[in-house]
Amino acid sequence: MRRKNLIAIFLVVFTMMLSSFAFYAYQIVYTPNILIEKDDRLFAIPKGSTFKQVRDRLYDEGFLNDVVSFSFLSRLKSYDQEVKAGMYLLKGDMTNIQAINLLRSGAETPVKLTFSNARLISQLPKILTSNLEIDSIDMAQLLLHDTTAQYYGFSKETFISMFIPNTYEVYWTASPKSILDRMKREYDRFWNEERLEKAESLGMSKEEVSTLASIVQGETNKMDEAPTIAGVYINRLKRRIPLQADPTLVFAIGDFSIRRILNKDKELDSPYNTYKNYGLPPGPINVPSIPALNAVLNFEDHRYLYFCAKEDFSGYHVFARTLREHNVNARKFQRALNRERIYR
Repeated sequence: MRRKNLIAIFLVVFTMMLSSFAFYAYQIVYTPNILIEKDDRLFAIPKGSTFKQVRDRLYDEGFLNDVVSFSFLSRLKSYDQEVKAGMYLLKGDMTNIQAINLLRSGAETPVKLTFSNARLISQLPKILTSNLEIDSIDMAQLLLHDTTAQYYGFSKETFISMFIPNTYEVYWTASPKSILDRMKREYDRFWNEERLEKAESLGMSKEEVSTLASIVQGETNKMDEAPTIAGVYINRLKRRIPLQADPTLVFAIGDFSIRRILNKDKELDSPYNTYKNYGLPPGPINVPSIPALNAVLNFEDHRYLYFCAKEDFSGYHVFARTLREHNVNARKFQRALNRERIYR
C-alpha cells in the first residue's frame, strides 16, 4: 500500500512539474517579450557584436522584458553563436521565437539614404553615410581615391555627376563600394532611352548635360523658371557666346558665401571661369537635382540671351534678348544690392 502511495505521489508531482515546465516552455516561446504594449522600433546590431552585447542592449534600451527566457531560447536555437549585423524592425508584442528567428535570419530592414544637393564631391562621403553604419572616412578613402572615378567611367571633374539626388533604400551595413555601385546603377537607370535621345538632340553627352544642369541649379532654386534659364545658356552655346555664369566663378573662387561677383573676379585664371573661357566648364559645379537635369533636357525654346536677378530679391530673374535691355536690368539689381549694402 505504501509503495502504491509513493508511486501516486510521484506521478502527481511529476505531472505537476511536467505541466509547469510545459507552461514555462510555452511562455518562453509564445508569450510576448519584445516591446510589450509598445510601437515597432528599429534595432541596429553593429558588425562584430557579441550575443551578450545584443542581449544587454535589447534590455537596456527597453526592447526586451524578460532576459532569462530570451537567453535560454537563444541558446537552444544557437543564436548566441550566429549574431548577424544589421538594422532590424522589431515589432510590438513580438515573442522570443519571432524575434530570435528574425535576428538569426539576417533579414535586415532597409533604411533610407536621402540626399538633395552638395557643392563639392568632398562633401558626399558624410552625406552618403549619415544614416548608415559606414564611417564617412572609409567612404572618403574610396570615393576620393585617384582611380575610383575612372573605374565608374568618369573623369575626376565629372564624377560628381554620377550621384543623382533622390531617396534610396539601402541596407544599414552596406559597404562603401556597394553604395557607389548602387549610385552607378541609379545613374544608368536615370539615363533611359528618352533622356539619352534628348541629350543627343542637344549635341551633349550625359556629363555635359549634368554640367549645364549644375549651372542652372547654381543660378536659381526656382525650378519653374529653370527651363527658361537653361534655354538662355543653350542659346549662348549655339551662338558661341561665353556663358558668363556667375556660379562658375563662385565655384572657381571657392567661397560660396559670395553674393556679388566683381569685375576683378572675371579675370580669374581658371577653366571654370566662363567669362574668359567659351563653352562648358570641365565638370559640374554641384550635384544637379533631377528637376535641374530635366530643365536642361526640356529647355524652353526662346530668343533670350541674357538674364539678371530681380531687384526684389525674390529669387526670380528677368530675361532679355539684347545687351541694352540686359544692362538696364543689371543696373536695377546693382542698385538694389547697394541699398542692401551687399558688396560681396
